[in-house]
Amino acid sequence: MSTVLIQATGLTKTFGTVTVLEDASVSLYAGEIHAFLGENGAGKSTLAKLIAGVHTPTRGTITVDGRQVAIPNPRAASALGIALIPQEPQTFPDLSAAENIFAGRQPMRGGRVDWARMFAEAKRLLSTLGVAIDPKAPARGLSVADRQMLELAAALSQDVRVLILDETTASLTPGEVKRLTVILRRLQSEGKAVAFIGHRMEEIFDLCDRLTILRDGKIVGERLTCDTDTDEVVRLMVGREVDLLKSRPSNTPGAPMLEVSGLSRERKFINIGFTVHKGEVVGLAGLVGAGRTEVARSLFGLLPADSGAVRVAGKPAAIRSPGDAMRLGIALVPEDRQQHGALLPMSLWENASLAALPRISPRGWVRDKVARAMADGWIGKLSVRCRDAEQPIRELSGGNQQKIVLAKWLQTDPSILILDEPTRGIDVGAKSEVHRLIADLAEKGVAVLLISSDLPEVVALCDRVLVMREGRIVRELARQEATSEAIIAAASGLTEATA
Repeated sequence: MSTVLIQATGLTKTFGTVTVLEDASVSLYAGEIHAFLGENGAGKSTLAKLIAGVHTPTRGTITVDGRQVAIPNPRAASALGIALIPQEPQTFPDLSAAENIFAGRQPMRGGRVDWARMFAEAKRLLSTLGVAIDPKAPARGLSVADRQMLELAAALSQDVRVLILDETTASLTPGEVKRLTVILRRLQSEGKAVAFIGHRMEEIFDLCDRLTILRDGKIVGERLTCDTDTDEVVRLMVGREVDLLKSRPSNTPGAPMLEVSGLSRERKFINIGFTVHKGEVVGLAGLVGAGRTEVARSLFGLLPADSGAVRVAGKPAAIRSPGDAMRLGIALVPEDRQQHGALLPMSLWENASLAALPRISPRGWVRDKVARAMADGWIGKLSVRCRDAEQPIRELSGGNQQKIVLAKWLQTDPSILILDEPTRGIDVGAKSEVHRLIADLAEKGVAVLLISSDLPEVVALCDRVLVMREGRIVRELARQEATSEAIIAAASGLTEATA
């Protein structure tokens, strides 16, 4: 039996009158990758944060190397060799990538920061992770995936013995996940303990040795990966049968709703052209940094193009702001829910009603009862785990925040819906609901542009797939051609056999 590095016993965490984790006990072994699984709000992240010192337990104990310890804050956890890569990257936007990696631990020389050494070491760490980030570039503007790589580089720069990853792969493409897997396997071979929180079952079963499953704040099972299967794990997670990802039936596409030609913005994307018809789901695939999100932001007026033309419902459209886009019936569910999707101090109903304010605010006064009723409807429809619609959205798990952001834009009844990583950090039960929702919207004639790093999701839902590489669309795949291998090959410039 491997050495137990961390033993958590009877951990309970209560916020006010709400118990989010109850009597949880788990062991993290040297040389083992251990998954924490469960629906959004099941207590996975809370368990991770108690071990990493972000929260302190209401009850329960934690031992490290057989010695009971108090972990009052992340600095104390770091001193014990524990590092957490959180679900939402906690970077300093105006500091450089290198400064973020070594925040609070800058290498010093003669009482001053050794900038040359810090930049060189940051470059080495980022190269190890296989990401092309300039160590001197500011973190502002980096994608969620790139900011997660900064968090991982920061963890690897320390003498980490226990590494906890909370939804780190949610925004990564398969190639990037593969590079991360190599790194985690290396840590495993060095005798480190890795705790992994994720929702992609194929990754879990490929990577992890042991599974701890939580439901409603309690541990409901522990399994060796080799002794179970996806069906059993999902049943334990949700307490019911769930329809896993199935191919969406194709619709007969209608008239063109969104026509893009020659769209370009310096250093972001070049000569983008495509059409999305009524009732059609078109995928936009590619590696992180390929320009997918920038194209989406341009079509919504957040990043106006330098040149090119857009037509909506057959008519020329000038989109210079989100207001222009909304008046044309375009909605965008953004990739980064915390920075661009939600106002964290505000309540669920306030967030869910933001995009529909013109409809619920006659003469400038918000009809609170109408807004609350709308929010309640979506909370039920999307199975949002919350106390009620008055709860601040910041108190929800990441996946439940994503559902409210999705509800906010669906309430505008868009004719063109742009979804940028809509199922990032969402559990299998909720993901199934979102997939059904996308299929229903297409059936009703909504034109959907779907950006996703989850290739099985893209293959199952999309009528066509556009693949981007280095700011350009390099291939269009019809539904019968769209396989994970074909998408990876086009996105990375490889042959399909190599991919």
